[in-house]
Amino acid sequence: MLTTRAEQERIERETLAPYAQRSSESRGRVHAESRHDLRSEYARDRDRVIHSRAFRRLEYKTQVFLNGTGDHLRTRLTHSIEVAAIARSIARALRLNEDLAEAIALAHDLGHSPCGHSGERTLNDLMAEHGGFEHNKQSLRVVEELEKKYPEFDGLNLTYEAREGLAKHVTSYDKPAQTIGFEVNNPSLEAQIANVADEITYYSHDLDDGLEEKLLDEKALAHIAVWQEANGEIARRHPHLDADRRHYYVIRCLINAQVEDVIRHSNQLIEQSAVRSADDVRRCVAPLVGYSPEMKKRTLALRDHLYQNLYYNPKVDDVNRRACALIEELFNALMANPRLIGSQSRARIEKIGVHRAVCDYVSGMTDRYLIEEHERICGRRDDDLQLFKPRLP
Repeated sequence: MLTTRAEQERIERETLAPYAQRSSESRGRVHAESRHDLRSEYARDRDRVIHSRAFRRLEYKTQVFLNGTGDHLRTRLTHSIEVAAIARSIARALRLNEDLAEAIALAHDLGHSPCGHSGERTLNDLMAEHGGFEHNKQSLRVVEELEKKYPEFDGLNLTYEAREGLAKHVTSYDKPAQTIGFEVNNPSLEAQIANVADEITYYSHDLDDGLEEKLLDEKALAHIAVWQEANGEIARRHPHLDADRRHYYVIRCLINAQVEDVIRHSNQLIEQSAVRSADDVRRCVAPLVGYSPEMKKRTLALRDHLYQNLYYNPKVDDVNRRACALIEELFNALMANPRLIGSQSRARIEKIGVHRAVCDYVSGMTDRYLIEEHERICGRRDDDLQLFKPRLP
């Protein structure tokens, strides 16, 4: 017997919590489409994200270290996959919609610029008088307008709930402004899960990459409570582990502790709120998914340590600054001669203006393509950055 869409929707109604976002209750898509016989609406959203060009480009976009620095370091693509895995685990434990949480998690960085958050800040400065640049809003632009895959419409035509999750993607770093069409206090619980999963992922895995590259010192982490507790427990249980295996296991335990904390604390908040539907969640003044106060305090201590010792470490920051100089030079060169931007971006100049069209073009670039286009258009080669340019297979 096939598990049809109708059967999947029946299972959702019977097994998900009353405040979960059910696919059968979606507000739908901007452009009407026939529903699929075998896939739920949110499963279709997830698949459309995975098959998009913007998703594939994340493989060559910086997470922390400029792409090409090392074969084992995270990229935006691996980061997004890891966020999705954590989001599914939290959603399953809370009896929420795993497909929706996964779709939002996979899509949350589709609009990220090359060169990580340094590149985002550079584009925001360049666009200061023309609406700015913020990667969450750009992710929404990608799925609503910039992807060109379907004959009937631009974008991916995702459901309202998936797009809501992108418009309301909030972390301690990301603070998007209110977006027209999504004027709710809070998004669905599934979207809130994607927000927290993003934080859990990038702090723990940036820590992993920093240790891998010897830019973080284990001794300096001794005063970070979440590290100290996990490391102490593993040292007692496995005293003879080599450093690499112990680092991996500590971070695994750290992630597990954060995920379990979020599940237990969120479940408590949800029960106390007495919400009975997904729209009740949207009317809540505060989010219902998050760390306990004690874990939040410990996570912020880890974040501060990473900012002080990793994100602004000269070996990371200097390379990213040089790459951002390429963004600025290339942006200005394209503004002076917009005929050089890609045909799809060029076709939108009359509608959205030359600044936004150039910004769309540059923000969509991979690190590798940025370096190549800068050399081609600006006629200047940064030999040091060439070392980081990933070679095509």
